[in-house]
Amino acid sequence: SGFVTYDARIFSFRQKDWTVSLTTVEGRERFELAIGNYQRGMLAGSNPKSATLVQRKDGSYSIQICVEAEPPKQQNTDKVIGVDLGRRDIAHTSEGDNWNGQQLNKVRDHYCRLRASLQRKASKGTRSCRRRCRQLLQRLSGKERRFQAWVNHSIAKRIVKAAQSLSACIAIEDLSGIRERTNQHPRSREERRRSNSWAFYQLRRFIEYKAVRAGVKVVAVPAAYTSQICHKCLHIHPDSAQSYRKGKQFKCGHCGWEGDADFNGAKVIALLGAAVNQPRGSWLACQLQGCRKPALYCEAVRVG
Repeated sequence: SGFVTYDARIFSFRQKDWTVSLTTVEGRERFELAIGNYQRGMLAGSNPKSATLVQRKDGSYSIQICVEAEPPKQQNTDKVIGVDLGRRDIAHTSEGDNWNGQQLNKVRDHYCRLRASLQRKASKGTRSCRRRCRQLLQRLSGKERRFQAWVNHSIAKRIVKAAQSLSACIAIEDLSGIRERTNQHPRSREERRRSNSWAFYQLRRFIEYKAVRAGVKVVAVPAAYTSQICHKCLHIHPDSAQSYRKGKQFKCGHCGWEGDADFNGAKVIALLGAAVNQPRGSWLACQLQGCRKPALYCEAVRVG
C-alpha cells in the first residue's frame, strides 16, 4: 500500500462526465469516478486543485479529492449541550441522550481473544502458518478500527445534529493525558487494555469537524472534578478522599439530588461551557463554602 499526491499541474477534474485526469508513468490518462450522490454533491461546481491517489492493501486504487469549501458562520448562542465521555457510556449529553459502550467492549474483547489465539498459533506453527496468522491479524486490526470509527461517526453525527436543531453550542471535556494518569493506578490487565484502546480523542475530532460543517461552535472545558460536582448546587464532597459518585449513580449529600452520574457530569460540563465567554473565568462556586471564586477555567477551541 502507498499513496501519491497530485497538484493542479498533474491532476484535473471534469464534472460533465465525472472523470479525473492524472499524470502517470505512461503519460496523461483519464479515469471515470465510481462515486455516489453524496460525493457528486460535494464535487458539483467545485474546482479541486489537489488529490491523493491511494493504493489499498489488495492492490486496488482510490482517489481522495481535496475540495475547498467555506464553512457556515458559527452563531452566538447561550444554549449549551454538555458531552460527558466515558467507557461504560461512550457519550452522555446534558439533554439526556446516551450511547452505551457495552456492545463496543464486547467487539473489542472478541477481537482481543482472536488476536491472542492467532499469536499463540503463530509462535508454534510452521513458516506458512505464521505468514497466514500475520495476514489474519492485519485483517482483524482493520475490522476493529473501522467498527470503532463507524461507532464514533454515528455518535458525533447525532450530537452535532441535536446541537444544530437546538441552536446550541457543544461543550466537551478535555481528556488530554488521561491515559497516563489512569495507568499510574494498579489495575487488571483487562482494564488497562480497555483504557488504552478507548478512542475518546477520535470521537472528539469527529464532533469538532462535523460541527464546523454544521456551523456549530465547540468549546473544551477542563475535565477535573466534573464527575464529582453536583450540577444542582455545585457542591463537592468535603472529604477529598470520597465522592458522591458511586459507579453509575450520583447522590449529592448537600442538596439531595440523585441520578445518573454521567448525566450529572454532562450537566456540569454544560455549565462550564456556558461560562466559556466570561473573561474572568467560570465563577462556579460551591454554595456550602459561601464564597465566590473561579473554580475552573475554560477555553474555546478553534477547529477547521
